[in-house]
Amino acid sequence: MLTIVACVLMLITAPVSAQSVYAEREFSDPQQKEIFDELVAELRCLVCQNQNIADSNAELAQDLRREVHTMLVRGDSKKQIIDFMVERYGEFVLYRPLFSAKTLVLWLGPFIFFLVGVLLIWQQARKPRPPAFEPDEAALTHARELLASDGSKDTRPDGPRDRNL
Repeated sequence: MLTIVACVLMLITAPVSAQSVYAEREFSDPQQKEIFDELVAELRCLVCQNQNIADSNAELAQDLRREVHTMLVRGDSKKQIIDFMVERYGEFVLYRPLFSAKTLVLWLGPFIFFLVGVLLIWQQARKPRPPAFEPDEAALTHARELLASDGSKDTRPDGPRDRNL
């Protein structure tokens, strides 16, 4: 029972604690606040690696948020901040890597695999399929005889069969 109560309390307080991951920063311009929110959502926490710096509680994420805030207040553009972070930490800091020769396969790979798959399916669909059954001339002759007769006598070449099987 105590476990259930603890789980319920965690579920109730989780949204409150998630919102308080980082303290509100003061900006003179509301547009700077929007840019700050975009940047901290786009930059990966290098400690957690599966969270952005907005959601991470790691000390490095706090330092990166502080650095982004300082650069924005100083007047740096979004591109300048991203360039600084990439220069300092590498492209791994970005959730969406830059389009370059090094990341060409990363960006174009899914489209290439999709096109190859479509081409393979199209090629398979265009192949002529052999018929499932090609009767020989003897079977066709026998079928014509059966259709022409009244069906009362068994004219199969291998004789009558037991109908109870």
